[in-house]
Amino acid sequence: MSRYRGSVCRQCRRENMKLFLKGDRCFSDKCSFDRRGYPPGQHGQRRMKHSDYGIQLREKQKVRRIYGVGEKQFRIIFKKADRLRGITGENLLSLLERRLDNVVFRLGFTSSRTQGRHFVKHNHFLVNGKKVNIPSFVIKTGDVIELKEKSRTVQAITDSLDTVVRRGVPQWLELEKDGFKGVVKGMPTREDITLPIQEQLIVELYSK
Repeated sequence: MSRYRGSVCRQCRRENMKLFLKGDRCFSDKCSFDRRGYPPGQHGQRRMKHSDYGIQLREKQKVRRIYGVGEKQFRIIFKKADRLRGITGENLLSLLERRLDNVVFRLGFTSSRTQGRHFVKHNHFLVNGKKVNIPSFVIKTGDVIELKEKSRTVQAITDSLDTVVRRGVPQWLELEKDGFKGVVKGMPTREDITLPIQEQLIVELYSK
């Protein structure tokens, strides 16, 4: 699978909004988007007009970058969302929110989804008492996500848990900070996803 190895701050500038891809750095004065809030490249400061297709494409790219999903994988998730009952766009966001790398980030164990993906791959978390090292693993209601005993002293994780109050934990999740575990109380609803996403544009793009 292809992997983006460039500056992630360029992605925020390309989408003209903070995607919070670098954790606490995005809240500091070092944030590149705050210092250069225009698209990267030679013509970044020019005023550009986008077609309807261009607007839809940018929305899809934005969501892909927020959740750190490749193009092929994103299309697979969309097809799965389209087969589920309900509104396709909301189903898509629900499936993305329920990915394990996103859930450990939402619970406050990591400062970003990228870091969450890294720690999941390196076997730091248990789901219902069993080792799971697949970032795309989709959690269900009632699942318990727990930090392994040996991982509870990892500095990056403890630092992230110390700042969880600032970020907050979504209502569909419950964090037991002292026990280093979280419980999935229910499925995420559209109201739980506060990111400025227009999922209907993605549905229109893939419906062509």
